[in-house]
Amino acid sequence: MASIVPTVPLPRRPLDAGDPVREWYENALGWATAPGPEGLQLLTGLRFDVLELPAEAGRAVVRRLDPGCPVALQGETMRLLVAAGSAEELPGLLDWLEWGALPLDLSVVGAGGRIDAPAPTGAPDPQEAAVWVRPPEPGCDVEPTLPALTALSAVGGGGGAPGLVRLVETAATQCHRIRLRRACAQPLAFS
Repeated sequence: MASIVPTVPLPRRPLDAGDPVREWYENALGWATAPGPEGLQLLTGLRFDVLELPAEAGRAVVRRLDPGCPVALQGETMRLLVAAGSAEELPGLLDWLEWGALPLDLSVVGAGGRIDAPAPTGAPDPQEAAVWVRPPEPGCDVEPTLPALTALSAVGGGGGAPGLVRLVETAATQCHRIRLRRACAQPLAFS
């Protein structure tokens, strides 16, 4: 009979001395980070997932978020933090909302994913780097402000953070409007 050996989690890797951005994310916010090809990255699927959409569509969606919900921007992509586990829900949710058959510029980064870490407010950032539109607040849990799929949010009640259903419906509508506007702006093939 094989004996069961208890597993002990690996020790947390030490912070690089002199990296205030990594220290801010890991110590002040409690968010997991990893080095990336262009700098520091945030690991998704642990404390939050990330809904990505065009910045133009995102501007209309941000107004519907809890004021404490962090939002980042990188180039022309807006990144809305949503509850961990939302990535698995998005395809079924889009189908349920009858958006599943349409091509939308809407995606989600969940468990095992990464996004570029925006520089903390006030830190210098290079061109096209990720920046916070609404930065997270150190010492505050982010989870209560994130849109989630709950029984109350699915029917529009509950107060607090807007439900994932309403957020995805608004995001899909805005993405579709942009797609239609761009299609109408293109000259017809026979003209």
